[in-house]
Amino acid sequence: MGPLLLVLLLALILFGAGFALKILWWVAVIVLVVWLLGFVMRGTGASGSRGRWYRW
Repeated sequence: MGPLLLVLLLALILFGAGFALKILWWVAVIVLVVWLLGFVMRGTGASGSRGRWYRW
């Protein structure tokens, strides 16, 4: 009974980790797309040069 519970617990942990990693990959892709869009669509500054589109 103990080894069966251990295997089920391990399967549950691996399933949860896989789901979390998949979500993190989607978040990373969305952030990359937003960053690229901001890089492409940034406006020009007063001197005509392109400045940073973000404020940090």
